[in-house]
Amino acid sequence: MNSALPSPRSSPDAAPASVDAALALRYADELGWATGGSAPLRLLTGIAFDVLELPAEAGRAVLRRGVRTGPVLLSGARMGLLVAAGGADELPGLLDWLEWGSLALDLTAAGAGGRITAPPLPGAPGGSPGAAAWLRPPEPRRAPGPALPALAGFGSGTGDAPDLVRLVDAAATECHRVRLSRARSGRTTRESADQPLAFS
Repeated sequence: MNSALPSPRSSPDAAPASVDAALALRYADELGWATGGSAPLRLLTGIAFDVLELPAEAGRAVLRRGVRTGPVLLSGARMGLLVAAGGADELPGLLDWLEWGSLALDLTAAGAGGRITAPPLPGAPGGSPGAAAWLRPPEPRRAPGPALPALAGFGSGTGDAPDLVRLVDAAATECHRVRLSRARSGRTTRESADQPLAFS
């Protein structure tokens, strides 16, 4: 995969491409994460991590609750909570087990074969307003720290991984609260308009 990058003088798009190439190298060297594409650079999900995606309003409430998370990113009106690879596959079953499965929650996951926009890493040139940004940046892979949220017993092997069940339950609760709040203010989505509301 030694594709040649264009010379900085070859086109007006060369500067963004070189920034993306430098960022891709940092993600590979510092974190061991796979990337793809450019303008914008994408992180490949399902390899080193999966991502729970929810409305930013609900995500901020999850963070205020003090639930242990891994890295957290913000991209426009959506928040991404990084979880251990395989977590996306567990989401539907966890929502059913936690009795959230019958509700249309704005809670999704990106797993194997998915891609998310790669935010700049700390110390890298910042993106434009509204571009993806780390709220809780990932730690370099050589640094000790908590593993990504995983099902108990399937985390990093240290027994200290944040609990995926608690994180999903908190995320579902806050997504439902946002849904109720929007319904009360008349900002219902098409999905929520078709379904009766449950109260927590």
